[in-house]
Amino acid sequence: MDQTERRIFLIKALLREQPRYADMQIPADADEQKRLLRSLFNIRMPEPVSEGFLQIQDEYLREETARKGITLLEDLSPERDGLYLWQGDITTLGCDAIVNAANSQMLGCFCPNHGCIDNAIHTFAGVQLRSACAELMKKQGHEEETGKAKITPAYDLPCNYVLHTVGPIVQGRLTENDKELLASCYRSCLTLAEQNPIKSIAFCCISTGEFHFPNDEAAKIAIQTVKGYKRQTKSEIEVIFNVFKDLDYEIYKKLLRTDQPSARSDRSC
Repeated sequence: MDQTERRIFLIKALLREQPRYADMQIPADADEQKRLLRSLFNIRMPEPVSEGFLQIQDEYLREETARKGITLLEDLSPERDGLYLWQGDITTLGCDAIVNAANSQMLGCFCPNHGCIDNAIHTFAGVQLRSACAELMKKQGHEEETGKAKITPAYDLPCNYVLHTVGPIVQGRLTENDKELLASCYRSCLTLAEQNPIKSIAFCCISTGEFHFPNDEAAKIAIQTVKGYKRQTKSEIEVIFNVFKDLDYEIYKKLLRTDQPSARSDRSC
């Protein structure tokens, strides 16, 4: 099968799972097909799927990611000892683990073609990721608490693991509690990473965007918390700060090249 044949196969299989869409016509345009496939991935509940489907899905998603281009950790240069800054699509980053800014249900974004990182990670990891998250939530018996973290395999992503953390949602004025919860996200991910065979981890800009945490303050907390954790625990884990927007790139670039006060990190770790 080529990519087009795989894509059509997957669309047809997913449409068969959705009786309300049984009569939907598959568009001829490749980009429209990709949008439809992503939508069907996004709305699919965590249900069993055949090995045949998974084989073709895995081949398709890995080829799509390869076509976008994979960036390896060894291709990057650190801004300072063990700390990297990289602007790009986190689903194309080849390191040990990436961090997903999840919601409290931990099942990924169900909104078709939404632009959030949760949607992108679940889309390009494959349907196995939602099932793995559902199993974790079933065992836990309640929604994920803000500031905590869970770990799953990365499936079709070029990394090995995904760490899922729920950041604080800022409603109105930024509070000290918001700041402490965001710092807890970073500490929880780092602690969990070091309990697993993870030597490198890429953090997205947790809680910015849809969760309305101010970008500059979020970046300060991210860097201070990571630096404080590494200093206090003597950790040698390599940390990549992954940004997508130019605004965040400039903020992180400036902060990483400046010695910041770290009193908050020392208190928090």
